[in-house]
Amino acid sequence: MKRPDQNITTYFDMIRPFIVSLCMILFFVSCVSDRQQADDWMTVVSNGKGKITLYYVPGDGFNYYDENNILTGVTTEIFRDFVKWVNDEYGYEITVHFEEILSWRDFYATVMHSESGTFGMGNVTISDERRAEIDFSPPYMTNIAVLITNEETDELSELKNIPDEFAQLRALAFEGTLHEDRIKRIRDRYYPDLHIDYAYSNNEIIEAVASDNRYFAYVDVYNYWRAREAGMLLRRHTTGDEPSEQFGYILPRNSDWTPVITQFFNEGDGYLNSERYREIMTEHLGRGLADLLEQARQ
Repeated sequence: MKRPDQNITTYFDMIRPFIVSLCMILFFVSCVSDRQQADDWMTVVSNGKGKITLYYVPGDGFNYYDENNILTGVTTEIFRDFVKWVNDEYGYEITVHFEEILSWRDFYATVMHSESGTFGMGNVTISDERRAEIDFSPPYMTNIAVLITNEETDELSELKNIPDEFAQLRALAFEGTLHEDRIKRIRDRYYPDLHIDYAYSNNEIIEAVASDNRYFAYVDVYNYWRAREAGMLLRRHTTGDEPSEQFGYILPRNSDWTPVITQFFNEGDGYLNSERYREIMTEHLGRGLADLLEQARQ
């Protein structure tokens, strides 16, 4: 016959998995509640003020801390202009809570599952597939995706010749990005035996390609440009350029802030045609890269 304390112990063992799961759920909800500092647009209209949560992935030139430890960069300053415009245009007092997320996948999922009043900036390419999951602002930049190798690799003549001219190279891709899709298209169209290795950041890709003459990869042109400025041994193969990508801020699906940020970008001659926009691009990316990206937008 079992002692009473044995019965209690047996019962506790039975329900322990449930208790652990419940505690994890409560902890997650608590964390989300603490992080979420956002008001939907209608609440802002009703109260005459409100809060925005802006999640971001750090990126050189786009979202970074300056020498005074102040968050700045192209997308940071454009967003600050948006907030100032809301304050000036509507007379509402808007405060912004910036929160960094290092993982691009976590960043995207966090914004997708958040409430209205949440935004994200992480150079997210606007696509029809993503529009089914999230909202986008109008584009703030047109990107060029560039095919790179180590500087020792000869210039690629045409993409269709990649199995012969890059026969000794392996592909390196950032999983979950459109750059991975580009590599897979090359594999499917031209190079069925292509071996693809994976990295977890653009910086990891650039460092690997620059230091080892056995990889090719796709990166954004500004990543390549900055790396070359820093003296990294990279070659751009212009036959692989794809200048069709556009980046936008992201919002949860059907956010009532989407028409507001759309109005900001489209008002007058358009924010991207303003001197202020040009000033931000030049200050944070440099004149040469700013000119290149402006040409891609035309």
